[in-house]
Amino acid sequence: MPELFIEGRWASAVDGQTREIHCPADGTLVATVDEAGPKDAAAAIEAARAAFDSGPWPRTPAAERGRLLLRVADLLERDQTALARAESLDTGKRLVESEHDLDDIANCFRYFGNLVAAGGTERVVDTGDPDIDSRVVHEPVGVCTLITPWNYPLLQTAWKVAPALAAGNTFVLKPSELTPHTAIGLMRLLAEAGLPDGAANLVLGAGPVVGVPLTVDERVDMVSFTGGLATGRHIMAAAAPTVKKIALELGGKNPNIVFTDAAFDAAVDHALTAVFLHSGQVCSAGARLLVQAELHDRFVDELVHRAREIRLGGPFDEHARTGPLISAAHRAKVEAYVAAGLDEGAVLRCGGRRPDDPALQNGYYYLPTVLDDCTPGMSVVRDESFGPVLTVEQFRDEEEAVLLANDTVYGLAGGVWTTDEGRARRVASRLRAGTVWINDFHPYVPQAEWGGMKQSGVGRELGPAGLAEYQEPKHIWRNTAPTPQRWFA
Repeated sequence: MPELFIEGRWASAVDGQTREIHCPADGTLVATVDEAGPKDAAAAIEAARAAFDSGPWPRTPAAERGRLLLRVADLLERDQTALARAESLDTGKRLVESEHDLDDIANCFRYFGNLVAAGGTERVVDTGDPDIDSRVVHEPVGVCTLITPWNYPLLQTAWKVAPALAAGNTFVLKPSELTPHTAIGLMRLLAEAGLPDGAANLVLGAGPVVGVPLTVDERVDMVSFTGGLATGRHIMAAAAPTVKKIALELGGKNPNIVFTDAAFDAAVDHALTAVFLHSGQVCSAGARLLVQAELHDRFVDELVHRAREIRLGGPFDEHARTGPLISAAHRAKVEAYVAAGLDEGAVLRCGGRRPDDPALQNGYYYLPTVLDDCTPGMSVVRDESFGPVLTVEQFRDEEEAVLLANDTVYGLAGGVWTTDEGRARRVASRLRAGTVWINDFHPYVPQAEWGGMKQSGVGRELGPAGLAEYQEPKHIWRNTAPTPQRWFA
């Protein structure tokens, strides 16, 4: 069956190109899907443009748009099992993780559905003149290009699609070419929920082939991208000539700070989850562990002991605790990253290689890795590995902890572990990051904004600000008792 969705219809790629999707856990063929080209991208843009300029969706009342999103949330819950399985086959992640993601995805649609249905986005401006009715309203941006990554395919898609539709936009979605199946599934649910033709369009393919046209076309009003920093820079430059609105979430090199008074067992446990969940393929991964010097030896020894016990396995291995990397190419990048760190003087405490287990040889596995005695200038400390690699640095006091944590071009997230409430608040307030967890790591809710500072991105997803990204404020001034001004009398 064709996998491109354009103007409410399923279509094959114009040029007849296809791509094989293989499961990273064992290399087995998942499916062969259509591979779009520039002509398909142009057709999808045209469909979204026509649907925005002449279609019903942008003019649909907010309450009705909200109800449609709530229907989508119900459909996601209905099809959770099938969608979670598709996500795990594409990504190799454990099925239980994909099931948790589906809960969050349904909650995201439900949050934005309720938010937009509640209204309240119009603001009356008091001008001091009773004859003037001055209001600020919020209208949809227009046609949105949504480009999503392979690590959390449907979750990151939901973070964009739900607010884009809630605001009344139309869109073209380009998921990662490696993980297309849950995006296909979502298009089916949007159509089933009653979304008008052309409001949602899907093209599959590589960034250079279809992503570029979707970012430079003057008919596109906004580009929202989640992915790597290098690609984000290219998108920002490509969007500049047509002055598009952009939203970028570009990952991070996130510090996890542990003071001597931290709750030891909880801090160790969360430090493992912070970096090794989904084999480190998480933009907010706590890949930089900063430990106060007096606690360093005891803390790192225990962490290494537990890291060595983490079992690797495929999506349906009930005993596995983390899975493979997404591809052979990505694993090679992680291996080169670790080798560079060792050349710079980092000390390998565990991992640093592929597993020996014969059952894992057909997948792209890499052992949980801890690099100790790291210093701020090392590439492993400064660059994002996006793999199961933890670097360990030491600090003497609170001031040094903050300086080390902020010594990065990124600013997505960070953690602070201490039982001293005053210290926790001080450090959290000084960290240049969009999200800071205190005595925790990784949780989020759709009601709270998500995004980064510095080179971690531009704009916010989730929360009221996540909806505002897809809206344009408009000031409407009405004079209820106009009289001649006689300025040029």
